[in-house]
Amino acid sequence: MNEDLILFLQEPYFLTILLVTVLIALCASLMGVTLVLKRYSLIGDGLSHVAFGVMSVAIVAGVTNDMLVVFPVTVITAILLLMGGQKRMIKGDSALAMVSVGALAIGYLLRSAFPASAANGVSSDVCDTLFGGLNLLTLSEEKVRMCIILSIVVVLAFVLFYHKIFAVTFDESFAAATGSNTTLYNLVIAVIIAMIVVLGMQLVGSLLISALVVFPAMSAMRVFKSFRSVTICSVVISVLCSFFGLLVNAVCSFQYHLEIPVGPTIVVADIVVFLVFSLMGLFRGRRTA
Repeated sequence: MNEDLILFLQEPYFLTILLVTVLIALCASLMGVTLVLKRYSLIGDGLSHVAFGVMSVAIVAGVTNDMLVVFPVTVITAILLLMGGQKRMIKGDSALAMVSVGALAIGYLLRSAFPASAANGVSSDVCDTLFGGLNLLTLSEEKVRMCIILSIVVVLAFVLFYHKIFAVTFDESFAAATGSNTTLYNLVIAVIIAMIVVLGMQLVGSLLISALVVFPAMSAMRVFKSFRSVTICSVVISVLCSFFGLLVNAVCSFQYHLEIPVGPTIVVADIVVFLVFSLMGLFRGRRTA
């Protein structure tokens, strides 16, 4: 292995980025099982497009720290989408499609119409924002701190509300009948999802965040059946695939002088794991039949 690569992998900043990558992957996989079971798999995709649109507005407006605008707007959108879908005011899939496509179009239009303003923003390259940058190590210290803080909040919220999230996920009507405030816990889920989307965009970009949420959960469901087992397996898969993507990025850069994007590499690793677990599930089903 290249000596420069070995030294780089031992750098404190790389270890910090590795920690951020693991935390983002962990957070995304925690809520992935809930979203899949509640049939909200694509809400991460829609919210990421909203975040992209708001980020574009912030960049064009000259806002220095775009996350101060992106985060609250994404949270509010998540609440409106989930609560609106519950009350049947509009169809959930229709609202999601309208918001997703509209925000994506507005964001791209603004980036194209005001390239000079965008060049002064966090990322002037639209592809970097949509698919994740070529090098995750370009994250600023401010964003690293934000990722760590939000990740801790997401993990703590999931642990504290685990039983309520479990109840709302499997039988919301029964949970409401037993006295649980399902509206409140759906609100908690919406806020957590928004946090995960904002975090995941830093790792895989706005177009690939759904893969980070859905693939590990779907892979775990091929083999395990209980909610806890699927969640734990999903976390392990997500963390390992994200670590693999970051490592491939570093190895290709130093060893082969190739610029391999982190986000798509993570998604491809998730796809491979899903195929492997699907085969394992088929084999297990045939053996027990």
